[in-house]
Amino acid sequence: MLRFVPTPIGNIADITFRTLEVLQEAEVFLCEDTRVTKQLLFILQERYDLNLKSDIEFISLHSHNEERFLQNVDVEMFTKNVVYLSDAGMPAVSDPGAKLVAFAQENGIAYDVLPGSNAVLCAFAASGFEATQFSFFGFLPHKGKERESKLQEVLQSPYVSVLYESPHRLEKLLGEIAKKDPNRTVFLAKELTKKYQNYFKGYAAELLEQVRGKVKGEWVVVIEPAATLSVVGSIGVEEILELDIPKKQKAKLLAKITQKSVKEWYNELL
Repeated sequence: MLRFVPTPIGNIADITFRTLEVLQEAEVFLCEDTRVTKQLLFILQERYDLNLKSDIEFISLHSHNEERFLQNVDVEMFTKNVVYLSDAGMPAVSDPGAKLVAFAQENGIAYDVLPGSNAVLCAFAASGFEATQFSFFGFLPHKGKERESKLQEVLQSPYVSVLYESPHRLEKLLGEIAKKDPNRTVFLAKELTKKYQNYFKGYAAELLEQVRGKVKGEWVVVIEPAATLSVVGSIGVEEILELDIPKKQKAKLLAKITQKSVKEWYNELL
């Protein structure tokens, strides 16, 4: 049996009872980084009296060797209790693991995915954007036309967009958003579940001033949907006022066709 096990993204207390049970049964650990996994297991043994088997096998399985491993692995290995752990969070979500899932499906290997820590869902829930759909973009390309194209796709999305950004490029991202769409609301989640967790929400230019020089740590960026309408012909103020959409989006649409600012319309709608 193969089990994909999420691990805490910061706070070790987010480990689940079910995860502890699975770890105690495990005979083979497939790990994005064996050193990180061994350190996690040591902490769990100290804090939660985790009782591991004495003859555990640790195997490194990450994005650079995944193809080679799957080409050579004996499927009989999965008759044992095998677990896969990425370094933090949910395997296969902006982490290695998806190819191993596909391998299990193709070879009739019984597998299961345990629920647990996930930065994407945590940030989306904390953002306060009233939406039932979102798109996850992972990390944007670092630079060049590829980055510009992908960011444009994010900003044109009709859904809430969630992405990761490194501390080295967070200020750059906020500057790009401020330039391309200064009236777009952005939510930032810093160091989720950790000691210095913090939330920020506002226009990109405002956030840039708030976080400037304080960007150390891991960040999740949540961006409100594009305020767009697919209509034939022109649309007036009265038609927009009658739309059943959030006030913030309605204010942005009104600002596009009038001389008033988004803030003025939003205050009037309130």
